[in-house]
Amino acid sequence: HVQLVESGGGSVEAGRSLTLSCKADGYSLVTHCMGWFRQAPGKQREGVATIDAEGTASYAESVKGRFTIVKDNAKTTLYLQMNSLKFEDTAMYYCAARPIPQCKLGQQYYRDWGQGTQVTVS
Repeated sequence: HVQLVESGGGSVEAGRSLTLSCKADGYSLVTHCMGWFRQAPGKQREGVATIDAEGTASYAESVKGRFTIVKDNAKTTLYLQMNSLKFEDTAMYYCAARPIPQCKLGQQYYRDWGQGTQVTVS
């Protein structure tokens, strides 16, 4: 049984930090590309950050320098550390898995999705 379960969302003031977690049960993070996506009300889901099987990270321009994606292969857990949060970072954040070691940022490349965790920045 495979599932992705996000946690760590919440309401924070602008400029503060938040770390999201995604427990990837049934996945091997050394064979999968993993990604974080977000969707704000009235907007399309967009890629935030990805990390490939070897640990190479990639970021959307809007979060570069502020967000960091990391993974713990042994714990099969993906993280997104978010610093200097802005109002425009407010969205539902989703964890996604792609059963290929290499990553692409587009959501169409990801097969499995978590239920999401809400981040609200005020």
